[in-house]
Amino acid sequence: MSLENELRLRQPVSLLGHKALLSTYYTASVLRRRAGEFFRPFGLTDVQFNVMMLLAYQSGAEGGLSQAEIGEMMLVNPANITTLVDRMERAGLVTRRAAANDRRRNIIALTPRGRTLLDQVEPLYGREVERIMAALKVSEQRSLVAMLEKVRGSISEYEPAGSATG
Repeated sequence: MSLENELRLRQPVSLLGHKALLSTYYTASVLRRRAGEFFRPFGLTDVQFNVMMLLAYQSGAEGGLSQAEIGEMMLVNPANITTLVDRMERAGLVTRRAAANDRRRNIIALTPRGRTLLDQVEPLYGREVERIMAALKVSEQRSLVAMLEKVRGSISEYEPAGSATG
């Protein structure tokens, strides 16, 4: 189905670049909605799952990540990391402790409960990703990644460092 039909537009989008950006944005919106549906039965959000994946696979020597590191790696506004970690801590998914070398810095780590939940959800998530992305050949997926990297590169050329939003 065309973008115009999906969005019920009365007129076609005439500027190709605008259509490409609108299609990318709309696809991200559809994916975000599907992620919400997927993670809801597990009591998670897509953002919480992303934090859990970062903690499981990107942790440093201190056995976790600082809130600042999570903020740099996440696809959300870094200012929201504290609230996100608070919620995850209340849910028993992560712990927060002062860094050994700097007590002003917190290290966030998965709890055993968080690890168990991640171990349950991750294979199901992997299958869902494969199902969705099966619409594209592997070579097309690589091309998509490369094309989106080019677009992000052209955006970052015009924006000050650290001004990414999400």
